[in-house]
Amino acid sequence: MTTRQKTIAPQKTVFPKVITTLWLLFAGGFVAFIIYVYAVSVNFLNLFGELPNLRTLENPKSELASELYSADNKLLGKYFRENRSPVDYEDLPENLINALVATEDIRFEEHSGIDAEAMGRVAAGIITGNRKGGGSTLTQQVAKNLFDTRSDELNNGVLNDVPGLGMLILKTKEWIMAVKLERNYTKREIMTMYLNTVDFGSNAFGIKVAARTFFNKKPEDLQVQESAVLVGLLKAPTAFSPKFNPDNSKLRRNVVLSQMVKYGYLPEEEYNQLKEKDIKLDYRVENQNIGLAPYFRTEASKFLLQWCRENGYDLYADGLKIYTTIDSRMQEYAEQAVEKHMKGQQKLFFEHWKGRNPWVDRDNREIKGFAEQAIKRTDRYRRLDERFDGNEDSINYYLNKKIPMKVFTWNGEEERMMSPMDSLKYYKHFLQTGFMAMEPQTGHIKAWVGGINYKHFKYDHVKQGARQPGSTFKPFLYTAAIENGYYPCYEVIDAQVCIPLPDGNMWCPNNADNKFSGEKFTLRKALAESVNSISAFLVNKLGAETLVKTAKRMGISTPLDPTPSLALGTSDVTLFDMVGAYGTFVNGGTWVEPNYITRIEDKHGNVLKVFAPKTMESLSEETAYMMVHMLKAAAEPGGTAYYGLRHRNGLKNEIAAKTGTTQNQSDGWFMGLTPNLVTGTWVGGEDRSIHFRSIALGQGNKTAMPIYGDFMQKVYADKTLDVSKQPFPKPLAPLSVELDCARYNSSGMPMDSAQQDEFLLMPTEIDLDAEI
Repeated sequence: MTTRQKTIAPQKTVFPKVITTLWLLFAGGFVAFIIYVYAVSVNFLNLFGELPNLRTLENPKSELASELYSADNKLLGKYFRENRSPVDYEDLPENLINALVATEDIRFEEHSGIDAEAMGRVAAGIITGNRKGGGSTLTQQVAKNLFDTRSDELNNGVLNDVPGLGMLILKTKEWIMAVKLERNYTKREIMTMYLNTVDFGSNAFGIKVAARTFFNKKPEDLQVQESAVLVGLLKAPTAFSPKFNPDNSKLRRNVVLSQMVKYGYLPEEEYNQLKEKDIKLDYRVENQNIGLAPYFRTEASKFLLQWCRENGYDLYADGLKIYTTIDSRMQEYAEQAVEKHMKGQQKLFFEHWKGRNPWVDRDNREIKGFAEQAIKRTDRYRRLDERFDGNEDSINYYLNKKIPMKVFTWNGEEERMMSPMDSLKYYKHFLQTGFMAMEPQTGHIKAWVGGINYKHFKYDHVKQGARQPGSTFKPFLYTAAIENGYYPCYEVIDAQVCIPLPDGNMWCPNNADNKFSGEKFTLRKALAESVNSISAFLVNKLGAETLVKTAKRMGISTPLDPTPSLALGTSDVTLFDMVGAYGTFVNGGTWVEPNYITRIEDKHGNVLKVFAPKTMESLSEETAYMMVHMLKAAAEPGGTAYYGLRHRNGLKNEIAAKTGTTQNQSDGWFMGLTPNLVTGTWVGGEDRSIHFRSIALGQGNKTAMPIYGDFMQKVYADKTLDVSKQPFPKPLAPLSVELDCARYNSSGMPMDSAQQDEFLLMPTEIDLDAEI
């Protein structure tokens, strides 16, 4: 007995010691872990890097795209680095939440930010080498996405660069932030944060953008199999992309659906039906090249970026809501009208120049070396020049090397084998356009088309580009004449006028048909038929400086050369300025600056800024009305716009108008006015040397006016639009002159108005006989 007792006694004392040792090790490890976590949370001795502060936790921020809306509340486009738009929990479909929880975090509703069971599984996997799934909860992933826990800014501690230890510190920070998130937010809020921040690939951040990108739907409209596709993307957005790897995406979708079956979210019979279905996409990645008004959106961004810099906002990240004056219906009609007409014009232009290059001098001879000089202004040439240190042989080799490229055609993009030089020559053949419609009383721009295709032609021909306006500049001259004592029925003989220039030469402009009839023209008729000799007569009497001052007062901002030829529109102007200036006629003489932003709100809907346009009393109400009366003649029999507007487009209401064509048909213009809509159109080549050879093809009423006619047909047909067909309103005060020229006698004297006796004796009265 004694011997057995001696041998057993030591065994009784060993086991409690092992337990004690293990307990002490566990307790010590736990205490050490708590101390370690605390040290990470306070960044002890700057060993671990910073954590987001409490204020950041209370106001977590992720980049949100700023959105641009039309006046009728349609989304026109976005500005973003990460294309993300927030969605509320109420807009999330149940099938999406179920798919996400079943696949990514089945104990989401039970844990407090860290899933101990999942962590244990990961630890066991590391020991055994048989890892099955990760241990991150949705809350941890929210912490990583919202607070960018892996950024250099938060991981600049002494120990962060230690291999292995750095990743542990990152994970620890995510655990800490996950727990804090769970304490500060509800499960619904965390779920919403997750789905608003996660990256789905294809530049789609957040479920709202992802649903639109892959299925062109709102999140609440997603079907269960579509939700499964999107949840499947989260594992690896590229590898499981339904666009680029459809087979992988289908397999992954079915895994998600099977997880939903496993946890009771989806009946097995429905799963068996869904798993056989192919994925049906409506794929469209949002970018600046697609959607309504791309030229306008780009121009608006220039103003918005400046405003954001001055007011401390980030256009690409702060989720601003920007409301514009653009009417989505008018914008769509404008783009349709441009496409319809320019497609036909381009076909005609190709036929017109078949077998020849369209860049010619004033004698219609091809300009030698045109393409070679033009390509030197391109980014491609500059890159090659830098790469080969100016070696022309190497540069020319690559400029003339044919490669496959997608090119613009009016029938859609086509893939062709072209060299960069071929491409430049090809694109130089295309006619360009600019179109803008504005409400004259408010200056609100309703439609803006800056070119024929934004993806391939980025240059904006509304505000960025300036061209010679030709005869559309003449109304400023006639306005100056009215202000200086002339009147619509005043008569001038159509005869050549020669004006001496400072250099000793004479300026003697011809009429468009190179003839002078010798007949008397009233100013109204002369403007309607765009008679150059009458304009020369007026600028000779008034002086070019007077013309410049009048145009500037009405909103023309580009430099104007004060020479007599300005009367025929030889100084460059923008379509933007021209539409604004013509609006002065319709608006009773008050110029209103064209504007396109009405207000800006923050992401919460708080109004940050309301914009009011600048205005200026530029003309008397009577002068403005007389100019409208004169411009109406262009749309009456004998006027340059009569046949096209009245017969081709069937527009019967009062329209004031002016056509314009510059030398060699380089520019075709049309300005159209109704009581509450002023519209301008320009058509021409990218370079002035590119144009039709004949005025029969290249005049403004052929190249530009049809766009206006088609646009107005569509606008009037839309009964939801309030565009007036009424006559132009008359001034409240009686007119000081008679507008009915039939009531004037042969000397120009009003037959029944004693007031005109005094009027005709004003110093600005001109002796017609002296001019002949």
